[in-house]
Amino acid sequence: MTRINAFTLALKSLRHKPLATAANLVLMAVGVAMMSFVLAASQQLEEKALRDARGIDLVVGAKGSPLQLILSSIYHIDIPTGNIPLAAEAQLRQNRLVKKVIPLALGDSFHGYRIAGTTPDYIAHYGGELARGEMFNAPMQAVVGAQAAAGAGLTTGSRFVGSHGIAGGGDGHSDAPFTVVGVLKPTGSVLDRLVLTPVESVWQVHEVAHGIDPDDKEEKAAMDEERELTALLVQYASPLAAAMLPRAVNSQPELQAAQPAFESAKLFRLLGVGVDVLRGIAAIMLLSAALSMFVALYSALEERKADLAILRTLGAAPRKLMALLLVEGLLLACAGAALGWAAGHVALEILGRLASDGQNLSLTGWYVAPAEAWLVPVALAIGLAAALLPALRAYRTDIATTLSH
Repeated sequence: MTRINAFTLALKSLRHKPLATAANLVLMAVGVAMMSFVLAASQQLEEKALRDARGIDLVVGAKGSPLQLILSSIYHIDIPTGNIPLAAEAQLRQNRLVKKVIPLALGDSFHGYRIAGTTPDYIAHYGGELARGEMFNAPMQAVVGAQAAAGAGLTTGSRFVGSHGIAGGGDGHSDAPFTVVGVLKPTGSVLDRLVLTPVESVWQVHEVAHGIDPDDKEEKAAMDEERELTALLVQYASPLAAAMLPRAVNSQPELQAAQPAFESAKLFRLLGVGVDVLRGIAAIMLLSAALSMFVALYSALEERKADLAILRTLGAAPRKLMALLLVEGLLLACAGAALGWAAGHVALEILGRLASDGQNLSLTGWYVAPAEAWLVPVALAIGLAAALLPALRAYRTDIATTLSH
């Protein structure tokens, strides 16, 4: 009996028990799909989080939760902790421990995409490049990220009005429309889902909303003294700043300093608990698949004892019978693993498309995590382990005893 015959017989044996074969395939596929989904999703989220926070050593904002400050100012997925005086920016810029300061003024959105008042330095920090149009250089001009432009239907020359809040359901500022002057190329960062404008635009929108006449010099002077920002993104000038600057900022009554590296690590630990639970469930599913496969192969062996004995009488060597059972286990494992891997990535792609409607989560099923490489050998090992005992039983088949029954 050649290797091809063993493969053919294994296929026929699996087809002979379609229900048991399908059940084993589903168990294996579900376990692999869950593991593949968890690995690819968690790796993507971690990479995106690290990329968005890269190059930002400190975030300065209003007193409150440091994690909320990081989520709102770096990842733009939470409401800000409040506002800080404009003077804080000048104070930090004069500090010799600070290399760069990028201001942020938040509060409004358009179709759920956050409008961020900032400077061109923010775009340069994430490597943003214009796909068309030009950079903003005056209040009420906007440069739109690639995802925001596609999702909100904006292009150069478009005019729109923001609404209060980040969910897109607040009151609209119809008296202060923005004009899109540029659209950015995709960067794979948080930049893609933002509408960017000068800080002065954010101030002007809310001054108009409060009925302040921009041509009234007295009112404008009074407002200039009360200017506020939402947060400041800070880059250190030297390692010494990491030890001194956060403490100096936190000592001021209106300010707090949050370190992205520390807060992101805390967030990953929180998310890691859920990821570990899902991995544990996937591992249980894989063990269940191994047990089910073992029972199916063992039961099939008991039913086919006479057939295997006849094969022995026709000249099949014991090792060929053993190979037959091992091939069955490997076929089940390989088919289940392939089906599960595909199902896991299809599910991830569907989740990514659904989540993209919320603009805060960007996942794709086309991403393959390096850790997924071990799913193949694990699946093969499960198939071999499940088939090993039945294969050894087949190897030791006693022709005379079996046929006498």
